[in-house]
Amino acid sequence: MKPRRGELAALARRDPVLGAALRRVPPYPGFSSRTGSYRSHFHALARAIVYQQLAGAAAKTIHDRVCALTPGRAFPRPPELLALSDARLRGAGLSRNKLLALRDLAGRVEDGSLALTRIARLSDEAIVERLVEVRGIGAWSAQMFLIFRLGRLDVMPATDLGVQEGLRRLDGLAERPKPKQLEQRAEVWRPLRSVATWVLYRLADGPVGSS
Repeated sequence: MKPRRGELAALARRDPVLGAALRRVPPYPGFSSRTGSYRSHFHALARAIVYQQLAGAAAKTIHDRVCALTPGRAFPRPPELLALSDARLRGAGLSRNKLLALRDLAGRVEDGSLALTRIARLSDEAIVERLVEVRGIGAWSAQMFLIFRLGRLDVMPATDLGVQEGLRRLDGLAERPKPKQLEQRAEVWRPLRSVATWVLYRLADGPVGSS
C-alpha cells in the first residue's frame, strides 16, 4: 500500500525536518501481501524466525535447506513441517529454539488458533497481540510483518536500533533516543508512521555523520 501524494505533503508540512529528508531518500515503495517472494503469510513469518540473529547468508542457507526437505522449491507448508522429524530439521541447521518456534507457528496455523488467512482483517494492535503469542515472534517481528507483508502505513517499531539511529541523524541528537522518546516524537507522523520508519531506515543506512 502506498500513501497518496496529498498525504505525504501533509506529513511534510506537519514535520518540515522529516519532509526535507523525504525529498532526499528514495520514495516510499509501498508494500502488500503480494510483495516479495514469500508464498504465504506463514512463509513470511517462518522465514522471519529462521533469519533471527543470523547473518543473511547463513540464514538463507538454512532457509533453503529447510525448503529442500519437502518436494518442490517452496518452504514446507504447516502440515509438511509438522510431519518432519526433529532430526531432519536440526540437520538443516535449525537451532532447538527455532525448531520449537516453527513447530509452534505451524501447529497454531494448522489447528486454526492462528487464522492467517483472515489476519489482515484485524487492527494492527490485534495482529500484534496474536502474533506475539507464538514462540519466537516478538513485537518487532510482528511490526515488520505489518509493514512489509500487510502494507500497514502507521507502524512505528520504536525498539529498532536502525530506526533509533535514523532519528538521531534526523534530529541531530548526540545519542540514540530511547523507545519512549521515539514514540513521543513519532506522534506527529501519524497516520504515516511506516513512511517515517522507511525514511529513518534510509538515514541510518547513510554515511556516518549524515543528518
